[in-house]
Amino acid sequence: MSAIPLPSHVHYELLLQLLERQSVVAVDKPQHREQAQQLIITLRKAAVLQQQLEETLERDGLTVEYHWSLNQTEPPQPEAKT
Repeated sequence: MSAIPLPSHVHYELLLQLLERQSVVAVDKPQHREQAQQLIITLRKAAVLQQQLEETLERDGLTVEYHWSLNQTEPPQPEAKT
């Protein structure tokens, strides 16, 4: 069976840093800030869920292949998990 493609962890980090460092502080209205905070929470949950999936796949003997874009055919080797 081929490796399971998943987003690279750096995608979550980039989005979270942008939202936390720039987006949240740039909005003035409380409801906008709350929406940005909810987005941050959702991304953190998604990252945790992906980690859980990776662990399950690894326990089942499947390989995870991290992707940096949809156009990438082969992942960077240092991040590949077996």
